[in-house]
Amino acid sequence: MNQATTTSDKLILAAIDLIAEQGYDGTTTKEIAAAAGVNEVTLFRHFGSKQALLVAAFERYHYAGEMTKLFNERLTWDVRMDLLMIARTYHAIMNRNRKLLAIVQRGGSRLPEEVHKHSSQHPAHLKRLLTNYFSTLHTQGKITHIDPEITAMSFMWMNLGAFSSNLVESSNSGVTLDMFIERSVDLFARALAP
Repeated sequence: MNQATTTSDKLILAAIDLIAEQGYDGTTTKEIAAAAGVNEVTLFRHFGSKQALLVAAFERYHYAGEMTKLFNERLTWDVRMDLLMIARTYHAIMNRNRKLLAIVQRGGSRLPEEVHKHSSQHPAHLKRLLTNYFSTLHTQGKITHIDPEITAMSFMWMNLGAFSSNLVESSNSGVTLDMFIERSVDLFARALAP
């Protein structure tokens, strides 16, 4: 890894930590640079602005790229196995990126439009991947006739709901995230069976 990449990563990670904690408006470029161990001029040389830095964070650490690779390289076309892999990968990425998601949820309308645009591209991309996947499965005769887009949205919302409600950390339930994934995928796969 070259020095420029290392510096960029340090700046992005510092920005994520500070903005998640203090909010977008409450975090200065000077604070981000100091937390990354560089001067503010270095931040501007690498990203130009705080907004561009946060956009870079969403491009680098959110899930569109990883999910695209999964759909292009790892699908088996076995409905249950694929949905388990997709759900587990989704949850691993979402948990890893909790701070990025908190920035969007807490930032609301105060975040620059460019940040909202980049953060919303990831779910839209996953929906396209899943829609194409379900459409192909139907064409192959592996699932019943369904609306591929609604099926994709249902699968996404089911998993987003589990993530958002912090199912794993719930002290009121003995249901772990892995149990939820296994059982919900089983229900989904059975409902799709031809």
